[in-house]
Amino acid sequence: MLKEFQNFIARGNVMDMAVGIIVGAAFTAIVQSLVKDMINPIIALFTGGVDFSGWYYTLDGSTHASLAAAQEAGAPVFAIGSFVMAVINFLIIAFVVFLLVKLVNRLKEAAIAKEEAAVEEAAAPAGPTEVDLLMEIRDALKKG
Repeated sequence: MLKEFQNFIARGNVMDMAVGIIVGAAFTAIVQSLVKDMINPIIALFTGGVDFSGWYYTLDGSTHASLAAAQEAGAPVFAIGSFVMAVINFLIIAFVVFLLVKLVNRLKEAAIAKEEAAVEEAAAPAGPTEVDLLMEIRDALKKG
């Protein structure tokens, strides 16, 4: 069983996946900072500084000064604003990831097109082949 586990870990796909997860976690921090520190202030500018995260409804009908106070008091809270902000953040993050994937795909396509052009250029004959030259000589001798 230990040998089987070693074979599993040693596969390239597992290592690639581990690197992807680590890079993804770092990328998530960057995108979250982009959303929180750069995009949300722009949204706040257009919505008049409304903070959606403060919208809540207590299911038992009690009133509290804020969402944090209601949660601290142990009231059953339906945090509408937190959900709305999570949806907005998700849409922004999904759009940023879409743009990055689109950029990477364009770069890959350009690299593939460049490779294909190089292969075609290398495959194209520089001039007539030996057989073509010999056939021309033969035809010229037949005419002459």
